[in-house]
Amino acid sequence: AGAEAPSPGSPARDGPLRQSTGLTAMIIGVPKEIKTNENRVALVPAGAEAFVTRGHTVYLEQGAGLGSGFSDEAYEATGARILPTADAVWAKADLIMKVKEPIAPEWPRMRKGQVIYTYFHFAASEELTRAVIASGAVAVAYETVQLPTGELPLLTPMSEVAGRMAVQEGAKYLEKLFGGSGVLLGGVPGVAPAEVAIIGGGVVGINAAKMAAGLGARVTILDISLDRLRYLDDVLPANITTLHSNRHNILDAIARADLVIGAVLLPGAKAPHLIKRGDLKVMKPGSVIVDVAVDQGGCVETIKPTTHENPTYFVDGILHYAVANMPGGVPRTSTLALTNATLTYGLRLARDGWQQACRDDRALMLGLNVVGGKVVYPGVAEAFGLPLVPVEQVL
Repeated sequence: AGAEAPSPGSPARDGPLRQSTGLTAMIIGVPKEIKTNENRVALVPAGAEAFVTRGHTVYLEQGAGLGSGFSDEAYEATGARILPTADAVWAKADLIMKVKEPIAPEWPRMRKGQVIYTYFHFAASEELTRAVIASGAVAVAYETVQLPTGELPLLTPMSEVAGRMAVQEGAKYLEKLFGGSGVLLGGVPGVAPAEVAIIGGGVVGINAAKMAAGLGARVTILDISLDRLRYLDDVLPANITTLHSNRHNILDAIARADLVIGAVLLPGAKAPHLIKRGDLKVMKPGSVIVDVAVDQGGCVETIKPTTHENPTYFVDGILHYAVANMPGGVPRTSTLALTNATLTYGLRLARDGWQQACRDDRALMLGLNVVGGKVVYPGVAEAFGLPLVPVEQVL
Protein backbone atom coordinates (compact mmCIF):
# COMPACT_ATOMS: atom_id res chain seq x y z
CA ALA A 1 0.00 0.00 0.00
CA GLY A 2 1.26 3.45 -0.88
CA ALA A 3 3.97 2.16 -3.23
CA GLU A 4 4.76 4.35 -6.19
CA ALA A 5 3.82 3.12 -9.65
CA PRO A 6 6.88 1.68 -11.43
CA SER A 7 8.24 3.86 -14.19
CA PRO A 8 8.53 2.29 -17.65
CA GLY A 9 11.33 -0.28 -17.59
CA SER A 10 11.78 -0.19 -13.81
CA PRO A 11 11.65 -3.34 -11.66
CA ALA A 12 8.38 -4.34 -10.01
CA ARG A 13 7.65 -7.19 -7.64
CA ASP A 14 5.62 -10.08 -9.03
CA GLY A 15 1.92 -9.93 -8.16
CA PRO A 16 -0.65 -7.15 -7.80
CA LEU A 17 0.16 -4.20 -5.57
CA ARG A 18 -1.68 -1.07 -4.46
CA GLN A 19 -0.54 2.16 -6.02
CA SER A 20 -0.52 5.63 -4.52
CA THR A 21 -3.29 6.41 -7.00
CA GLY A 22 -5.52 3.85 -5.29
CA LEU A 23 -5.55 1.69 -8.42
CA THR A 24 -4.26 -1.87 -8.62
CA ALA A 25 -1.18 -2.54 -10.72
CA MET A 26 -0.97 -5.90 -12.41
CA ILE A 27 1.64 -7.93 -14.22
CA ILE A 28 0.59 -8.64 -17.80
CA GLY A 29 2.18 -11.54 -19.68
CA VAL A 30 2.14 -12.04 -23.45
CA PRO A 31 3.66 -15.36 -24.55
CA LYS A 32 4.45 -16.17 -28.16
CA GLU A 33 1.70 -18.13 -29.89
CA ILE A 34 2.78 -21.72 -30.56
CA LYS A 35 -0.18 -23.11 -32.50
CA THR A 36 0.94 -24.18 -35.97
CA ASN A 37 1.51 -21.16 -38.22
CA GLU A 38 -0.11 -18.78 -35.73
CA ASN A 39 1.66 -15.46 -36.18
CA ARG A 40 -0.75 -13.13 -34.40
CA VAL A 41 0.13 -11.53 -31.06
CA ALA A 42 -2.28 -10.48 -28.31
CA LEU A 43 -0.77 -7.04 -27.69
CA VAL A 44 0.79 -4.49 -30.05
CA PRO A 45 3.33 -1.90 -28.86
CA ALA A 46 0.64 0.78 -28.54
CA GLY A 47 -1.31 -1.55 -26.27
CA ALA A 48 1.75 -2.31 -24.18
CA GLU A 49 2.29 1.41 -23.74
CA ALA A 50 -1.31 1.82 -22.60
CA PHE A 51 -0.75 -0.72 -19.81
CA VAL A 52 2.63 0.68 -18.78
CA THR A 53 1.44 4.29 -18.59
CA ARG A 54 -1.30 3.13 -16.21
CA GLY A 55 1.28 1.67 -13.84
CA HIS A 56 1.10 -1.97 -14.92
CA THR A 57 4.08 -4.16 -15.82
CA VAL A 58 4.15 -5.89 -19.20
CA TYR A 59 6.30 -8.91 -19.99
CA LEU A 60 6.51 -10.38 -23.49
CA GLU A 61 8.22 -13.51 -24.61
CA GLN A 62 11.14 -12.80 -26.92
CA GLY A 63 9.94 -12.62 -30.52
CA ALA A 64 6.24 -12.71 -29.62
CA GLY A 65 5.38 -9.90 -32.04
CA LEU A 66 7.70 -10.73 -34.93
CA GLY A 67 5.12 -12.72 -36.90
CA SER A 68 2.90 -9.63 -37.00
CA GLY A 69 5.76 -7.28 -37.81
CA PHE A 70 6.47 -5.91 -34.30
CA SER A 71 10.04 -6.13 -33.03
CA ASP A 72 11.15 -6.65 -29.42
CA GLU A 73 12.72 -3.21 -29.58
CA ALA A 74 9.37 -1.63 -30.42
CA TYR A 75 7.90 -3.08 -27.24
CA GLU A 76 10.90 -2.14 -25.11
CA ALA A 77 10.55 1.45 -26.30
CA THR A 78 7.13 1.53 -24.59
CA GLY A 79 8.52 0.31 -21.26
CA ALA A 80 7.53 -3.33 -21.71
CA ARG A 81 10.13 -5.98 -20.82
CA ILE A 82 11.25 -8.93 -22.92
CA LEU A 83 11.79 -12.33 -21.32
CA PRO A 84 13.63 -15.20 -23.03
CA THR A 85 11.11 -18.01 -22.47
CA ALA A 86 7.40 -18.68 -22.31
CA ASP A 87 7.87 -20.33 -18.90
CA ALA A 88 9.23 -17.07 -17.51
CA VAL A 89 6.29 -15.06 -18.85
CA TRP A 90 3.65 -17.48 -17.54
CA ALA A 91 5.35 -17.68 -14.14
CA LYS A 92 5.37 -13.91 -13.60
CA ALA A 93 2.00 -12.88 -15.01
CA ASP A 94 -1.23 -12.28 -13.13
CA LEU A 95 -3.02 -11.74 -16.44
CA ILE A 96 -2.04 -13.73 -19.52
CA MET A 97 -3.12 -12.24 -22.86
CA LYS A 98 -3.14 -14.62 -25.81
CA VAL A 99 -4.77 -15.01 -29.19
CA LYS A 100 -5.49 -18.74 -29.39
CA GLU A 101 -6.45 -21.21 -26.70
CA PRO A 102 -3.62 -22.74 -24.66
CA ILE A 103 -2.53 -25.99 -26.29
CA ALA A 104 -1.16 -29.05 -24.48
CA PRO A 105 2.44 -27.83 -23.90
CA GLU A 106 1.01 -24.70 -22.24
CA TRP A 107 -1.41 -26.43 -19.88
CA PRO A 108 1.16 -27.08 -17.13
CA ARG A 109 1.98 -23.35 -17.12
CA MET A 110 -1.55 -22.32 -16.11
CA ARG A 111 -2.03 -21.86 -12.39
CA LYS A 112 -4.72 -21.26 -9.83
CA GLY A 113 -6.06 -17.71 -9.79
CA GLN A 114 -4.22 -16.65 -12.94
CA VAL A 115 -6.47 -14.84 -15.43
CA ILE A 116 -6.16 -16.07 -19.01
CA TYR A 117 -7.75 -13.76 -21.57
CA THR A 118 -7.93 -15.29 -25.06
CA TYR A 119 -10.05 -17.20 -27.55
CA PHE A 120 -10.90 -20.53 -25.89
CA HIS A 121 -13.75 -22.12 -27.90
CA PHE A 122 -14.14 -24.64 -25.09
CA ALA A 123 -17.15 -26.40 -26.64
CA ALA A 124 -14.87 -27.75 -29.38
CA SER A 125 -12.44 -29.45 -26.95
CA GLU A 126 -13.29 -31.38 -23.81
CA GLU A 127 -9.58 -32.00 -23.18
CA LEU A 128 -8.84 -28.26 -23.08
CA THR A 129 -11.89 -27.65 -20.88
CA ARG A 130 -10.81 -30.23 -18.33
CA ALA A 131 -7.22 -28.93 -18.36
CA VAL A 132 -8.38 -25.40 -17.53
CA ILE A 133 -10.73 -26.74 -14.84
CA ALA A 134 -7.85 -28.67 -13.28
CA SER A 135 -5.56 -25.63 -13.33
CA GLY A 136 -7.87 -23.44 -11.23
CA ALA A 137 -7.25 -20.54 -13.62
CA VAL A 138 -9.82 -17.88 -14.55
CA ALA A 139 -10.72 -18.23 -18.23
CA VAL A 140 -12.09 -15.10 -19.90
CA ALA A 141 -13.05 -16.08 -23.45
CA TYR A 142 -13.01 -13.42 -26.14
CA GLU A 143 -15.71 -15.23 -28.09
CA THR A 144 -18.42 -15.04 -25.40
CA VAL A 145 -18.04 -11.40 -24.33
CA GLN A 146 -21.46 -10.17 -25.44
CA LEU A 147 -23.12 -6.76 -25.54
CA PRO A 148 -26.82 -6.28 -24.67
CA THR A 149 -27.49 -5.99 -28.41
CA GLY A 150 -26.22 -9.53 -28.88
CA GLU A 151 -23.04 -8.34 -30.60
CA LEU A 152 -19.84 -10.25 -29.82
CA PRO A 153 -17.33 -7.38 -29.91
CA LEU A 154 -14.17 -9.47 -29.52
CA LEU A 155 -15.25 -12.11 -32.02
CA THR A 156 -16.50 -9.66 -34.63
CA PRO A 157 -13.11 -8.47 -35.98
CA MET A 158 -11.83 -12.02 -36.51
CA SER A 159 -15.18 -13.05 -38.00
CA GLU A 160 -14.80 -10.19 -40.46
CA VAL A 161 -11.34 -11.42 -41.41
CA ALA A 162 -12.41 -15.08 -41.59
CA GLY A 163 -15.47 -14.32 -43.70
CA ARG A 164 -13.42 -12.45 -46.25
CA MET A 165 -10.65 -15.05 -46.20
CA ALA A 166 -13.16 -17.86 -46.71
CA VAL A 167 -13.93 -16.55 -50.18
CA GLN A 168 -10.28 -15.85 -50.95
CA GLU A 169 -9.29 -19.39 -49.94
CA GLY A 170 -12.33 -20.97 -51.56
CA ALA A 171 -11.57 -19.26 -54.86
CA LYS A 172 -7.99 -20.54 -54.72
CA TYR A 173 -8.94 -24.13 -53.94
CA LEU A 174 -11.49 -24.18 -56.76
CA GLU A 175 -8.46 -24.03 -59.05
CA LYS A 176 -7.65 -27.40 -60.63
CA LEU A 177 -4.06 -27.21 -59.40
CA PHE A 178 -5.31 -27.38 -55.81
CA GLY A 179 -7.85 -30.15 -56.45
CA GLY A 180 -10.94 -28.07 -57.22
CA SER A 181 -13.26 -28.26 -60.17
CA GLY A 182 -11.42 -25.57 -62.13
CA VAL A 183 -14.09 -22.91 -61.87
CA LEU A 184 -13.27 -19.18 -61.80
CA LEU A 185 -15.38 -17.60 -59.09
CA GLY A 186 -16.46 -14.57 -61.12
CA GLY A 187 -16.68 -16.22 -64.51
CA VAL A 188 -15.95 -14.21 -67.67
CA PRO A 189 -18.17 -12.73 -70.42
CA GLY A 190 -19.97 -15.63 -72.05
CA VAL A 191 -19.26 -18.04 -69.17
CA ALA A 192 -21.41 -18.26 -66.06
CA PRO A 193 -19.81 -17.35 -62.71
CA ALA A 194 -19.50 -19.81 -59.85
CA GLU A 195 -22.32 -20.46 -57.40
CA VAL A 196 -21.54 -19.78 -53.73
CA ALA A 197 -23.74 -20.95 -50.85
CA ILE A 198 -23.20 -19.36 -47.43
CA ILE A 199 -24.88 -20.99 -44.45
CA GLY A 200 -25.32 -18.34 -41.76
CA GLY A 201 -25.97 -14.63 -42.19
CA GLY A 202 -24.01 -13.25 -39.24
CA VAL A 203 -20.72 -11.38 -39.34
CA VAL A 204 -18.84 -14.17 -41.14
CA GLY A 205 -21.69 -14.67 -43.59
CA ILE A 206 -22.18 -11.04 -44.58
CA ASN A 207 -18.45 -10.50 -45.06
CA ALA A 208 -18.17 -13.63 -47.17
CA ALA A 209 -21.18 -12.54 -49.21
CA LYS A 210 -19.70 -9.11 -49.88
CA MET A 211 -16.43 -10.62 -51.11
CA ALA A 212 -18.04 -13.32 -53.25
CA ALA A 213 -20.53 -10.89 -54.78
CA GLY A 214 -17.77 -8.37 -55.40
CA LEU A 215 -15.88 -10.98 -57.41
CA GLY A 216 -18.98 -11.56 -59.51
CA ALA A 217 -20.18 -14.90 -58.14
CA ARG A 218 -23.83 -15.83 -57.76
CA VAL A 219 -24.38 -16.01 -54.03
CA THR A 220 -27.06 -17.61 -51.89
CA ILE A 221 -27.01 -16.81 -48.16
CA LEU A 222 -29.15 -18.76 -45.69
CA ASP A 223 -30.20 -17.85 -42.16
CA ILE A 224 -32.93 -18.87 -39.72
CA SER A 225 -33.80 -15.27 -38.76
CA LEU A 226 -36.28 -13.55 -41.06
CA ASP A 227 -35.31 -10.17 -39.58
CA ARG A 228 -31.69 -10.85 -40.47
CA LEU A 229 -32.65 -11.95 -43.98
CA ARG A 230 -34.62 -8.74 -44.48
CA TYR A 231 -31.58 -6.72 -43.41
CA LEU A 232 -29.26 -8.69 -45.68
CA ASP A 233 -31.65 -8.27 -48.60
CA ASP A 234 -31.62 -4.51 -48.04
CA VAL A 235 -27.86 -4.01 -47.81
CA LEU A 236 -26.34 -6.64 -50.11
CA PRO A 237 -26.05 -6.36 -53.90
CA ALA A 238 -28.46 -7.84 -56.41
CA ASN A 239 -26.37 -10.93 -57.21
CA ILE A 240 -27.08 -12.25 -53.69
CA THR A 241 -30.22 -14.26 -52.96
CA THR A 242 -31.42 -14.68 -49.38
CA LEU A 243 -33.09 -17.94 -48.30
CA HIS A 244 -34.61 -19.14 -45.07
CA SER A 245 -32.37 -21.85 -43.63
CA ASN A 246 -34.15 -25.19 -43.53
CA ARG A 247 -33.24 -28.69 -44.56
CA HIS A 248 -34.78 -28.46 -48.03
CA ASN A 249 -33.17 -25.10 -48.87
CA ILE A 250 -29.74 -26.15 -47.58
CA LEU A 251 -29.73 -29.28 -49.77
CA ASP A 252 -30.89 -27.31 -52.78
CA ALA A 253 -28.23 -24.62 -52.25
CA ILE A 254 -25.30 -27.01 -51.79
CA ALA A 255 -26.38 -29.06 -54.82
CA ARG A 256 -25.99 -25.95 -57.01
CA ALA A 257 -22.88 -24.57 -55.28
CA ASP A 258 -19.27 -24.67 -56.41
CA LEU A 259 -18.22 -23.20 -53.04
CA VAL A 260 -20.01 -23.75 -49.73
CA ILE A 261 -19.06 -21.57 -46.73
CA GLY A 262 -20.09 -22.64 -43.23
CA ALA A 263 -20.73 -19.50 -41.18
CA VAL A 264 -22.88 -20.78 -38.32
CA LEU A 265 -22.31 -19.61 -34.75
CA LEU A 266 -24.01 -20.46 -31.47
CA PRO A 267 -22.05 -18.32 -28.97
CA GLY A 268 -19.99 -20.51 -26.65
CA ALA A 269 -21.67 -23.72 -27.84
CA LYS A 270 -20.90 -26.44 -30.36
CA ALA A 271 -22.07 -25.68 -33.88
CA PRO A 272 -24.89 -27.89 -35.23
CA HIS A 273 -24.14 -30.25 -38.12
CA LEU A 274 -26.34 -28.79 -40.86
CA ILE A 275 -24.58 -30.68 -43.67
CA LYS A 276 -24.41 -34.44 -43.06
CA ARG A 277 -21.94 -36.80 -44.69
CA GLY A 278 -24.70 -38.26 -46.84
CA ASP A 279 -25.46 -34.78 -48.17
CA LEU A 280 -22.09 -34.62 -49.92
CA LYS A 281 -23.44 -36.91 -52.63
CA VAL A 282 -25.70 -34.12 -53.91
CA MET A 283 -22.74 -31.76 -54.36
CA LYS A 284 -20.72 -31.34 -57.56
CA PRO A 285 -17.43 -33.31 -57.67
CA GLY A 286 -14.51 -30.97 -57.01
CA SER A 287 -16.63 -28.39 -55.23
CA VAL A 288 -15.16 -26.82 -52.10
CA ILE A 289 -16.37 -26.50 -48.51
CA VAL A 290 -14.80 -23.84 -46.26
CA ASP A 291 -16.19 -24.30 -42.74
CA VAL A 292 -15.37 -21.21 -40.69
CA ALA A 293 -17.26 -22.79 -37.76
CA VAL A 294 -14.59 -25.49 -37.41
CA ASP A 295 -13.23 -23.90 -34.21
CA GLN A 296 -16.65 -24.55 -32.65
CA GLY A 297 -16.88 -28.10 -33.99
CA GLY A 298 -18.01 -27.19 -37.49
CA CYS A 299 -21.43 -27.12 -39.16
CA VAL A 300 -20.40 -29.88 -41.59
CA GLU A 301 -20.35 -33.40 -40.21
CA THR A 302 -17.22 -34.36 -42.17
CA ILE A 303 -15.18 -31.36 -41.06
CA LYS A 304 -12.07 -31.74 -38.90
CA PRO A 305 -9.54 -29.05 -37.98
CA THR A 306 -6.59 -28.56 -40.32
CA THR A 307 -3.60 -26.21 -40.36
CA HIS A 308 -2.21 -23.58 -42.72
CA GLU A 309 0.56 -26.08 -43.57
CA ASN A 310 -1.89 -28.81 -44.61
CA PRO A 311 -5.23 -27.05 -45.01
CA THR A 312 -7.36 -29.39 -47.12
CA TYR A 313 -8.56 -32.96 -47.54
CA PHE A 314 -11.17 -34.79 -49.61
CA VAL A 315 -14.26 -36.65 -48.48
CA ASP A 316 -16.40 -38.28 -51.17
CA GLY A 317 -14.87 -36.11 -53.87
CA ILE A 318 -15.54 -32.82 -52.03
CA LEU A 319 -12.56 -30.68 -51.04
CA HIS A 320 -12.73 -29.56 -47.38
CA TYR A 321 -10.82 -26.52 -46.09
CA ALA A 322 -10.91 -26.40 -42.28
CA VAL A 323 -8.10 -24.24 -40.91
CA ALA A 324 -9.14 -23.45 -37.33
CA ASN A 325 -7.14 -20.21 -37.13
CA MET A 326 -7.78 -18.74 -40.55
CA PRO A 327 -7.01 -15.12 -39.55
CA GLY A 328 -3.52 -16.29 -38.53
CA GLY A 329 -2.72 -16.42 -42.24
CA VAL A 330 -2.90 -12.62 -42.42
CA PRO A 331 -1.40 -11.78 -39.02
CA ARG A 332 -0.62 -8.12 -39.55
CA THR A 333 -4.22 -7.26 -40.41
CA SER A 334 -5.66 -9.71 -37.89
CA THR A 335 -3.51 -8.59 -34.96
CA LEU A 336 -4.37 -4.94 -35.48
CA ALA A 337 -8.08 -5.70 -35.88
CA LEU A 338 -8.16 -7.97 -32.83
CA THR A 339 -6.21 -5.75 -30.46
CA ASN A 340 -8.31 -2.73 -31.41
CA ALA A 341 -11.17 -4.61 -29.75
CA THR A 342 -9.53 -6.55 -26.90
CA LEU A 343 -7.40 -3.79 -25.37
CA THR A 344 -10.24 -1.89 -23.70
CA TYR A 345 -11.44 -4.96 -21.82
CA GLY A 346 -7.87 -5.97 -20.99
CA LEU A 347 -7.19 -2.58 -19.43
CA ARG A 348 -10.37 -2.94 -17.39
CA LEU A 349 -9.37 -6.40 -16.12
CA ALA A 350 -5.96 -5.04 -15.12
CA ARG A 351 -7.31 -1.90 -13.45
CA ASP A 352 -10.16 -3.40 -11.44
CA GLY A 353 -9.29 -7.08 -11.16
CA TRP A 354 -11.41 -9.69 -12.93
CA GLN A 355 -14.14 -9.92 -10.28
CA GLN A 356 -14.88 -6.21 -10.03
CA ALA A 357 -14.50 -5.68 -13.78
CA CYS A 358 -17.04 -8.43 -14.45
CA ARG A 359 -19.43 -7.17 -11.77
CA ASP A 360 -19.36 -3.74 -13.38
CA ASP A 361 -19.76 -4.91 -16.98
CA ARG A 362 -22.20 -7.66 -17.86
CA ALA A 363 -20.70 -8.01 -21.35
CA LEU A 364 -17.35 -8.89 -19.80
CA MET A 365 -19.03 -11.12 -17.20
CA LEU A 366 -20.38 -13.23 -20.06
CA GLY A 367 -16.75 -13.80 -21.08
CA LEU A 368 -16.21 -15.88 -17.94
CA ASN A 369 -16.27 -19.56 -18.93
CA VAL A 370 -14.28 -21.44 -16.28
CA VAL A 371 -13.36 -19.96 -12.90
CA GLY A 372 -11.33 -21.72 -10.22
CA GLY A 373 -12.27 -25.19 -11.42
CA LYS A 374 -15.95 -24.36 -11.98
CA VAL A 375 -17.74 -24.10 -15.32
CA VAL A 376 -19.83 -20.92 -15.32
CA TYR A 377 -20.85 -20.68 -18.99
CA PRO A 378 -23.95 -22.71 -20.00
CA GLY A 379 -22.77 -23.68 -23.48
CA VAL A 380 -19.58 -25.24 -22.12
CA ALA A 381 -21.36 -27.19 -19.39
CA GLU A 382 -23.95 -28.43 -21.88
CA ALA A 383 -21.33 -29.53 -24.41
CA PHE A 384 -19.73 -32.02 -22.01
CA GLY A 385 -22.42 -32.72 -19.41
CA LEU A 386 -20.50 -30.82 -16.73
CA PRO A 387 -22.04 -29.17 -13.65
CA LEU A 388 -22.92 -25.51 -14.23
CA VAL A 389 -22.22 -23.02 -11.45
CA PRO A 390 -24.10 -19.70 -11.73
CA VAL A 391 -21.55 -17.04 -12.60
CA GLU A 392 -22.86 -14.83 -9.77
CA GLN A 393 -21.48 -17.35 -7.28
CA VAL A 394 -17.88 -16.75 -8.37
CA LEU A 395 -18.32 -12.98 -8.31
